[in-house]
Amino acid sequence: MSYYPCDTVPVKITLMGEKMNYEIVTLEKKIVAGVSARTSNNSPDMYSTIGGLWQKLYRGIAQSMKNRANKKAIGLYCDYNEDGTYTVLTGCEVTADPQDGNLDVKTIPAGRYAKFTVKGDVAKAVGDSWSEIWNTPLERTFTGDFEEYQEDCD
Repeated sequence: MSYYPCDTVPVKITLMGEKMNYEIVTLEKKIVAGVSARTSNNSPDMYSTIGGLWQKLYRGIAQSMKNRANKKAIGLYCDYNEDGTYTVLTGCEVTADPQDGNLDVKTIPAGRYAKFTVKGDVAKAVGDSWSEIWNTPLERTFTGDFEEYQEDCD
């Protein structure tokens, strides 16, 4: 699922010939711990940067992380700058800071989010979905967009 902070009403968008619906949900804050890097959508190595973070997460970080709230994995996009750069963090929701100097910790603020449910090949479906999400008429808050993967990340 992809979450996109907003203050508007639901609309429908088209994704690969099908209607892509979303719903507005209210979420409590989430604390996310994991590994992060700075990138931009215009960076030629954006995909390898993000892919490398997911590989690091799945190569033992998620499995050994303390204070995990659940078995879900989160991809968080935050700390947006005017030059188009942002922080991407791959990690897991935690109940408290795991106090591990090797992990970055970010907070997803409580608020109203547009919740998109995406199914299919992860790499292709998620990338295609973000392209469509960015083009929706939602008023963004730029506090943090995130993906929450429902499968066990162990």
